[in-house]
Amino acid sequence: MARKMGVYAVMGYILYGLFIYWYLFYFADSSLPFEYEGSKADPATFLNGRELMLSEEYSKIRNLLFFLSTPLEWLFYFLVLLFGLSKAMKNWAKNSSKYKLLQTAIYLIWLSVFAYVATFPLSYISYSLSKTYNISTQTFTSWMKNELIDFWINYGTWLIIVPVLYWLMKKSQKRWWLYGWLLSIPFTLFMMFLQPVVIDPLYNDFYPLKNKELETKILVLAEKAEIPAQNVFEVDKSKETNALNAYVTGIGSNARIVLWDTTLNKLNDNQILFIMAHEMCHYIEKHIYFGIAGYLLISLLGLYLTYRIMNWVIKRWGNELKISDIRDIRSLPLFFMILSMLLFAASPFTNFASRYQETRADKYAIKMTHNTEAAITSFQALTRSGLSQVNPPLLVKIFRYTHPTMLDRISMLEEYEVKQRNK
Repeated sequence: MARKMGVYAVMGYILYGLFIYWYLFYFADSSLPFEYEGSKADPATFLNGRELMLSEEYSKIRNLLFFLSTPLEWLFYFLVLLFGLSKAMKNWAKNSSKYKLLQTAIYLIWLSVFAYVATFPLSYISYSLSKTYNISTQTFTSWMKNELIDFWINYGTWLIIVPVLYWLMKKSQKRWWLYGWLLSIPFTLFMMFLQPVVIDPLYNDFYPLKNKELETKILVLAEKAEIPAQNVFEVDKSKETNALNAYVTGIGSNARIVLWDTTLNKLNDNQILFIMAHEMCHYIEKHIYFGIAGYLLISLLGLYLTYRIMNWVIKRWGNELKISDIRDIRSLPLFFMILSMLLFAASPFTNFASRYQETRADKYAIKMTHNTEAAITSFQALTRSGLSQVNPPLLVKIFRYTHPTMLDRISMLEEYEVKQRNK
């Protein structure tokens, strides 16, 4: 039975991959609606023929890798359970130490290593793709360094969470999900507080904005918006990528507005001021706090559903998956698989909320700067640097896009420009 279930799972993944390939390369239409042809949102007006071709190629392959990567994790965890590898890892841990906490740590390192090895090929293909299309400037050594940092941060985080979670399961089989969620609130806030000053600097160097003339302009804009701006940083991303970006991160006194140095090098002051006004909106409207609140609400529902689904799966297929009790550490791959599935299923809703916030930030920025030309050309530059699709396929937009499409963003600015001229 286990072998048959494994064959069905692998076949299901292959069929899913073929469907996604067909959808992205043959069915989905990313061409511009005819009413936008010749507008400033039309990529043909700001990209040359080669750039247009490369953006289509790169976007399709990158989207394919995205849709293949997360279900690959589900398949991995399912096969780990199905073929008794989870049981074997528990035995290895038990034979290595008599201490329960150390056994959990050993089990978790085995599971983490196997998961990393299973997903490494797609990660490497994604890295190679970005190098081939001149998006990434990162050496393999630097990329592997970041990969290892990711691995150990994830391992360390789960090493804190998993022992507590399974202790709660043993103490309260029916309410562990609720107690786990309550404990996750201070932990999430603590990690968000640490992110800008402890975690992010492990990957890159952050420093106050070097261009003092531009800094003065940004501070004037911040004063106009009644923001006590003291934390505008730049980060040395040019050693990794040619893409452009800026973002807000952290909470409380550690909140930062960050500009990539690629953005500073490739955009003029007016374009950067528009981007900074956009980021200031996130600060003013406290989008990061709404994001945390939304995440916590979704995690509450996610943990409850995980609790219900895990119990149902173990009751229905416990023998096949070699799990007799949810409180057994052998059930951890099932926990990861279900949680990942639920997060993927929730992504259309979280992305929709994020796109709404980003639209508000765009509108705020243009009202603050009144420079539609700078705004539009900054979005065109972002499209060019990342070889992004202006009008991505529907499924890509729903599952991938945390920001409005460039078609939506540029057309909104053009409409604003027309309204201003007609006043």
